[in-house]
Amino acid sequence: MSLIIDCHGHYTVLPKGHDAWREEQKAAYKAGVPAPAYPEISDDEIRDTIESNQLRMIRERGADLTIFSPRASAMAPHFGDAEVAREWAIRCNDLIARVVAMFPDTFAGVCMLPQSPQADMANSIAELERCVDMGFIGCNLNPDPGGGHFRHPPLTDRYWYPFYEKMVELDVPAMIHVSGSCNPAMHATGGYYIAADTIAFMQLLEGDLFADFPTLRFIIPHGGGAVPYHWGRYRGLADMLKKPSLDTHLMNNIFFDTCVYHQPGIDLLADVIDNKNILFGSEMVGAVRGIDPTTGHYFDDTKRYVDALDISAEEKHAIFEGNARRVFPRLDAMLRERGL
Repeated sequence: MSLIIDCHGHYTVLPKGHDAWREEQKAAYKAGVPAPAYPEISDDEIRDTIESNQLRMIRERGADLTIFSPRASAMAPHFGDAEVAREWAIRCNDLIARVVAMFPDTFAGVCMLPQSPQADMANSIAELERCVDMGFIGCNLNPDPGGGHFRHPPLTDRYWYPFYEKMVELDVPAMIHVSGSCNPAMHATGGYYIAADTIAFMQLLEGDLFADFPTLRFIIPHGGGAVPYHWGRYRGLADMLKKPSLDTHLMNNIFFDTCVYHQPGIDLLADVIDNKNILFGSEMVGAVRGIDPTTGHYFDDTKRYVDALDISAEEKHAIFEGNARRVFPRLDAMLRERGL
């Protein structure tokens, strides 16, 4: 029997004081005055938001553990300056740490990063170190901190190398995840997220990043964006660009999750992509929260799609548990300490 490990969870329903403080922080920055003190948030407030939302759904849908990070759409490093981004990241990550401390059997922490568009990665390195010291097992890396304009260098550029060196040192993966869109031409979850996933994969295809960092690991969420659907295009582009086969060029280091919200999409993902590169994920209470009128089930109840795949028990074990433990070694060590 596999553990059901959801690699993609966000703290989307938060204590009201936390969200209110963010609005106060933003208003203070615009006014050119210091932000107010961060409010006291009780354990009871945190417990209520978790038990009423993620924890309830985890139990209802049959998962065991969720890899949990701050709300993606609210990371918003494009707002303010580097200090605003740094303090916001600290406050969000501290809440994740408190959730994990309250529910250690159900959640494992992944941190957001203070990637202010005009800054280097120094603050992000410091925050990653701080969070790993608190027990976090990975991070969310934003390839476009500007919020929808793609002005940052590609992920293969040496701009990112100091951060990759720290990831390798700490042996943690990154989920490639953008935040809210400030580009009116890009709907955040329907356009920007899927575009960014696809763009990130192509950036990695064009470069040779994993020759420099052979143990670096990235999860590209939302089923890999458009990549599995256009797998032949990317195999062909790799050939045209004189790159090795995708199997050796990228797929020892890149993984896709199952945040694909219908059965045909999951069927295609599992048919095209090797099961060793697929991690179960739901992003529930996230981008698509409603009930699918054609099935009567929630769109983001992705476990049922994986359960319905015509694959072996061993392949399902890899998707539900084995691959997550391999991609997140710190999670594997924690589970082994618990005898799991």
